[in-house]
Amino acid sequence: MEEVPPGQLADERLAAKGYLEAIVIGAAQILALFAGISRDGVTMVAGMFRGLSREDAARFAFLLATPVILAAGVLKFPDLTGHLGNGIHGQILVGSILSGLGAYLSVRFLVRYFQTRTLTPFAIYCVLFGLGSIIYLQVK
Repeated sequence: MEEVPPGQLADERLAAKGYLEAIVIGAAQILALFAGISRDGVTMVAGMFRGLSREDAARFAFLLATPVILAAGVLKFPDLTGHLGNGIHGQILVGSILSGLGAYLSVRFLVRYFQTRTLTPFAIYCVLFGLGSIIYLQVK
């Protein structure tokens, strides 16, 4: 595996990985179908196992979500602007702007957070809530 200089920009470091690496890291998202497995978390772990830094793995995981979120928005856009959205167009606009701002700030915070910290607290959270979900669904 080729060593990438740490002073290099994140985009350049990510671009240094090949398509096969990106496919392997991206395919790890499939594991998020299991209870308690976070799509972003499993993608970050896969990226770190494939040689990405914590920062680059987090950045890659969040970038992978962008096309899916955009596609979901495009799919729902006709519903929100059509008869189903009558009377709530202002709320839709304000909600969309605020959720976009919240997503931007959250990703910015998390990318910086993962530069210096591990995923251990997040892993514990996922395991506990995954087990809780399984138990809840079995009892219900």
